[in-house]
Amino acid sequence: MTRFDAADPSDRPALFAEAVLAHRKRGSPFLTAEVDPDDVPDAGGADESATVPWVQFADETFNLDCTDAELDRLKALLDEFPEFRIEQIERPEDAEGANVRITARADASRLGQFMDRALQATYDLDDDYRAWVTQV
Repeated sequence: MTRFDAADPSDRPALFAEAVLAHRKRGSPFLTAEVDPDDVPDAGGADESATVPWVQFADETFNLDCTDAELDRLKALLDEFPEFRIEQIERPEDAEGANVRITARADASRLGQFMDRALQATYDLDDDYRAWVTQV
């Protein structure tokens, strides 16, 4: 990979697809993408409990944390990606939300598209949000 961030709606899916390919080529345990904190409502602002959205991918599975409202948006998004399925939802007692695992058997391009849409739709981000691939 030669770049690690993108903010343009047409560039982010390509960035994520490149990250998937690099992850597979390197045989790394997982890849992680995070939203730039400056693009997250309340992250680092008045609401100290706001977290920076992230998504991980490994072994044909996406992993992300979300609140109940975010989970509803994620479930609605899956209508656009019928080849992807929620495999597991865990609700730890000490957490306010859920950890979601989604099985995703697709090529790198389709995985990149999903990663972008999942971040944007689930966390209600603007079209020009910046994402960083933080681990490959």
